[in-house]
Amino acid sequence: MDPTIITTIVEIIKILIIGTALMLSFAAMTLIERKALARFTLRYGPNRAGKFGLLQPIADMFKMFFKEEVIPTHVDRLVYLIAPALALVPALIGFAVVPLASQPFVLPFSQRLFGASIEITPWVADVNVGLLYILAVGSLGTYGVILAGWSSNNKYSLLGGLRTGAQMLSYELPMGAALLSVTLMAGTLRLNELVQLQGLWGGLGWFIFIQPVAFIVFFISALAEAGRSPFDLPETENELIGGFVTEYGGMKFGLFFGAEYVHAVVLSFIASTIFLGGWQGPGVNAYPFLGVIYLLIKVTLVIFLILWIRASVPRVRFDKMMQFCWKFLLPLGILNLIVTAIGVAVYNSILGHW
Repeated sequence: MDPTIITTIVEIIKILIIGTALMLSFAAMTLIERKALARFTLRYGPNRAGKFGLLQPIADMFKMFFKEEVIPTHVDRLVYLIAPALALVPALIGFAVVPLASQPFVLPFSQRLFGASIEITPWVADVNVGLLYILAVGSLGTYGVILAGWSSNNKYSLLGGLRTGAQMLSYELPMGAALLSVTLMAGTLRLNELVQLQGLWGGLGWFIFIQPVAFIVFFISALAEAGRSPFDLPETENELIGGFVTEYGGMKFGLFFGAEYVHAVVLSFIASTIFLGGWQGPGVNAYPFLGVIYLLIKVTLVIFLILWIRASVPRVRFDKMMQFCWKFLLPLGILNLIVTAIGVAVYNSILGHW
């Protein structure tokens, strides 16, 4: 068979595996979050379905699958049905530019089976505008939530959708300023090259050490973009009865639920890649598969940080959240960008290219 056809088939299978893994991570996150929050608040958490409650995600999945699908008569039917997919798909495709390891793997037995070596790249796409791609795709998820709020024809849903629009559009600005600071130092928008640069200084050239302010601004903005606590205002139960998901149930609600968790997982991968060295670690040059393990460990730490924040920080008021963005976070991000630009210019003029 033509190696090009085989490579295409392998790439399709790889994309399906990554998509499936992200959806499974959604199921795992529901259990991990409930267990972790229970421990934080001195409770047991899910412990009835299977050993240690491990089958709870499967029980929840069956519950959502077999719930009656109700479509209220007062909604805009087409937009109402499309909105959950519009929220989930951008969260999934944001993962496409994340490199999982340093170099491609050779498919075992490919030479014997197909007469040619088949390489599997540890990323879906290694585009030279990876950071811009992340910002662009992250913005698309906003449309799903806003359209869900509008199409539900419900005042609580509409308020939730409007809150989402204001929140996500506002926090994109400090996030962009934080990523620009990193880009100025790295001189590239390609994520694979960003990870390679963090291998300097004995593997400790992580951008979290070089750009700690940018990491803080990025992480807070990413929490708001993903709608995670303490910025989960679009669906706040005590004010908006669920916000934009008020009129949704069954699998349609499950898709919104999944989008939030997948967004959190992808956010953890992106933060680990840009600021925590990605796949960098001891021995990755000799054994590239170790890069995947190092990356997963860093992602686990970021996810734990997200859960810790949810258990520790109360939900903020909407006006306070907007003030925090425009009066503190955005000026801080811009100031850090200016200082970085001056530092890079001085360094280049005195010691040569950064």
